[in-house]
Amino acid sequence: MTRAPLAAYPALRLRRLRQADWIRRLVRETVLTPADLIWSMVVHEGEGEIRVASMPGVTRLSVKDAAQAAKEAKALGIPAIAVFPHIDGAKKDARGSRAADPNGLVCNAVKAMKDAAPEVGIMCDVALDPFTDHGHDGLIEGGRILNDATIEALVAQALVQAKAGCDILAPSDMMDGRVGALRSALEAEGLQDVMIMSYAAKYASAFYGPYRDAIGSGKLGTGSVDNPGDKKTYQMDPANTDEALREVALDIAEGADMVMVKPGLPYLDIVRRVVDEFALPTFAFQVSGEYAMLMAAAQNGWLDEERAILESLGAFKRAGAAGVITYFAPRAARLLGA
Repeated sequence: MTRAPLAAYPALRLRRLRQADWIRRLVRETVLTPADLIWSMVVHEGEGEIRVASMPGVTRLSVKDAAQAAKEAKALGIPAIAVFPHIDGAKKDARGSRAADPNGLVCNAVKAMKDAAPEVGIMCDVALDPFTDHGHDGLIEGGRILNDATIEALVAQALVQAKAGCDILAPSDMMDGRVGALRSALEAEGLQDVMIMSYAAKYASAFYGPYRDAIGSGKLGTGSVDNPGDKKTYQMDPANTDEALREVALDIAEGADMVMVKPGLPYLDIVRRVVDEFALPTFAFQVSGEYAMLMAAAQNGWLDEERAILESLGAFKRAGAAGVITYFAPRAARLLGA
């Protein structure tokens, strides 16, 4: 792009374009709207709403409340909801068997939400960690996460979600080859219109803690032969950027329609690189730890809460993201519509 040469002061006074609200709005380079938001939502099997202690303002919703939330999303102009389940600990096992239950929580929530607001897209997490008693995203044998055996379980999970009415499958497990396996299975089942948004660059981050509280994920081990102590053998090293481009390229080649970078604000450089390299719809996840930090600071009077919410979300758009998965979605949509 050819840029006009800058004049010198005083012929050029950049503050002229900032002097009033109307001109600031007129020349604004990045605009955030409710259409840029995906509502990150946790559902549970009981009744009513249950507060998540580490995420002020976030509650686990019953299936009935989730259906009402879908109607709210439609009214607010939020195009999609990402569903995450809180499963009763007694129903978990080492293989995450309940993940593929067609009558389970996720499928019931999807059906209820699509019945309530069919115009709102529903995105489902494809990973075993909410269902395993060890809290890992994959199957374990001898202290190792089994890649190919995990993919088989993920395909079974994804197919019941798709058949329940899920619009977007979002594999967050970071197993090699899972996008291709999901795409092949969807085609074989006549579900070719179901989209895949891969967690293509998901980092082994410290910012996931409140989410694990929200979904009641099992505690990771201490590196024993039976339970690895962390997720570093399958989630990405936070030090790497070129590797993220390789991960994205592989997922696109395997049939991903959209890709995601996770976490969000600490990885805006990755968002920018992915957008510039691939020109594919690229999303970012403003994860639980980011939400919790902003809310904690706001509740202590250290930040202006409303301004901080919108400024943080605007940063994703400025970095080139097509949209943001965020727990702030309904709050932000109301602020943007005010």
